Amino acid sequence: MSITRRDFIGTAALGAMAAPLVSATGMPMRTLGKTGAQVSALAFGGGSRFVGYGEEQGLAALSHALDLGITYIDTCDSYGKNGESQLWIGKVLKARGRTGLWLASKVGARKYDEFMRILDISLKRLQVDHVDLLHVHALMGPEDLAAVSAKGGAYEAAMKAKEQKMARFIGVSCHAYPEVLKMALERHEFDCTQMALNAAMRAQVEDAKPSFETVALPVALRKKMGITAMKIFAQDAIAGQASPEKLIRYSMSLPVAATVIGMPKVAHIESNVAITKAFQPLPADEMKKLSTELSAKNKVALDTFFRGHLDA
Repeated sequence: MSITRRDFIGTAALGAMAAPLVSATGMPMRTLGKTGAQVSALAFGGGSRFVGYGEEQGLAALSHALDLGITYIDTCDSYGKNGESQLWIGKVLKARGRTGLWLASKVGARKYDEFMRILDISLKRLQVDHVDLLHVHALMGPEDLAAVSAKGGAYEAAMKAKEQKMARFIGVSCHAYPEVLKMALERHEFDCTQMALNAAMRAQVEDAKPSFETVALPVALRKKMGITAMKIFAQDAIAGQASPEKLIRYSMSLPVAATVIGMPKVAHIESNVAITKAFQPLPADEMKKLSTELSAKNKVALDTFFRGHLDA
């Protein structure tokens, strides 16, 4: 299943309709697919950009982001050398409570026992008894999907975590391999998915692999999954090729609930919040023009880069 030009225009329209609610802070809120949860259109990325603050500044940065209206927090057991992302998020949650917040975490282990062990560590670090969303982290090639799907594998563990109420919902994240993510979404009953969706990885160019937007996104939409976009700036590879506002608006104009961004400076948090609060979807012709230009320059290199990338 792929997205035609007509579908592309419809996709932009869906993105425009995806934010009917606004919180008291002025933050657009969107429905996270079949979970039914309302989450902020801008999500706080807890990866390398967050742990780069250092603890004191990191705690302050996250608290400030939440004060400005961000409700979606994204983390993983591997963020930071010693789990700093989860530890710091846990401290903020303990201090202010988690009412109204959406806590998503990821586990990268592929074996059942290791997956459950790491999830237990993550919950202790976060100082919670469950997360709202648990992702099987960073799906790679076909062999990796086979490992995830195997008896005694990560999918079985994620389902058990949901059954035991250690996670309300489960999902899978993927930085590369759109066709493999498509197979995973078709094969398993995930509630949510997170994928690399940016303007430089959409258009089909010579020697490039299929894109998430044209291959995996339609499956997620058909199954009414909660969808989050990541790698908006392609790990800063395209940050200078278009304005941050246009790159953010591109991803937010897709039919996604939240756009996860790592923000290494408080000024970035404030700027991205302002862009989100003033969000207007990019017209379809602008989306097509931007994605065509940026994909021609970047897509082949980005496909290669993200096949070996893990944000830690």
